[in-house]
Amino acid sequence: MRLLLIAYEFPPSPSPQSLRWTYLARELAALGHEVHVLAPDLGGETPGLPALPDSVRIHRTFPGPVRGMLAFIRKRRRRQAVAITTTDPGTPSAALRPPRNWKQQVSEVVQTVAQRIWFPDVRGEWRFWAGRALEPLLDRIAPDLVISSHEPATTLELGLSAQARGFRWAADLGDPVLAGYVAPHWRHRAEQLEKMVCDRADLVTVTNAGAADLLRQRHGRCADIGILPQGFDDRPRARATAATGIFDRDRLELLYTGSFYSFRRADALMRALDAHPMLRLSIAAVTVPEAVVAAAKATPERIRLLGFLPHDAILDLQRQADVLVNIANDDATQIPGKFYEYLGAGRPILHLSNGDDPVANTIVRLRSGWTCANTIESIGAQLAVLAEAKARDRLDEGLSLGADAVGEYGWRQIAARLDGLLRGVASPRQ
Repeated sequence: MRLLLIAYEFPPSPSPQSLRWTYLARELAALGHEVHVLAPDLGGETPGLPALPDSVRIHRTFPGPVRGMLAFIRKRRRRQAVAITTTDPGTPSAALRPPRNWKQQVSEVVQTVAQRIWFPDVRGEWRFWAGRALEPLLDRIAPDLVISSHEPATTLELGLSAQARGFRWAADLGDPVLAGYVAPHWRHRAEQLEKMVCDRADLVTVTNAGAADLLRQRHGRCADIGILPQGFDDRPRARATAATGIFDRDRLELLYTGSFYSFRRADALMRALDAHPMLRLSIAAVTVPEAVVAAAKATPERIRLLGFLPHDAILDLQRQADVLVNIANDDATQIPGKFYEYLGAGRPILHLSNGDDPVANTIVRLRSGWTCANTIESIGAQLAVLAEAKARDRLDEGLSLGADAVGEYGWRQIAARLDGLLRGVASPRQ
């Protein structure tokens, strides 16, 4: 089939939705599909992302005035970096970013202001420019199916335009459109758009059963809803060399490689570490809350901030750590994508649960680690048990950490399920 994916979050973006569709596009191409991608030109590059085959054709457009200006700056910096690297071959190609700096603070201010102007946020500025490119692209490639990768909601609005022209349309919802983090003044519009998607899309896919149930409760979904979780790279890959070998074999080494949000908090974990001076938590994240930064400065021997690391280097670190830490979202319909990435690492997972949590059930079913409440007392008790098990060299005892146990979450298997769903809705109606 000839597929047109509309994706704002696509490389060089390192976001979870970008990784999702980078892997899925790769695997759909491997299954024989002709894959086209409509995406903004955000400039720059992000090292370590999975490589796409040349057969995946990416159609870039101007992203809008705000992101366009940032793209121009990124491209100029990239040219300067290439010139410096050419002059001095010893210059690192991917330096670590600080966990938080003035540029990120300025970016947050810009995002807040832009959210008042564009729906659902600054990425909404792309709608006009993408719409101008979409019409001739549809005429030129005549896709059998158009796919919208949400977020942002802009891609869903563009998908509705394609559907209105008679093209089959699938909407991949990473999260519901009306999610807890949507700005109050956009909530009504988000709800209306979500309903239109449920009414008009030929296929809706979500990452977990809770999200599917939520859509059915809200809108009485009439078309099929497919459940396609996030996944892990199940293809053989060469080991990266960046930031490897940083763990101490004589102490319990914890690793967290997710993001932090107001609905995904690490406060209890920071406090619980105070009672375990021989444990260390390493955090690989671009943006880190001020409380975590302060805790790392106060106890650098227990909390280590790695800043930004390339995706492939993160995958290597996950395979080296003793324990991978996962923190549940407050909303059970939103499962951190890193959890599925962790499953592919073959290391135990310590999941900090919120009490109504599908991840905890998955960990128990797969025997892939341990789960405890996200409280100081529960985390502290679990860390004591794990530290003793590490000292006795029995940390992995009783767990099933082989690739066969989690094969259903590999991107190749997820893409195969998606292939079946797409073929079902792309076939002519009877």
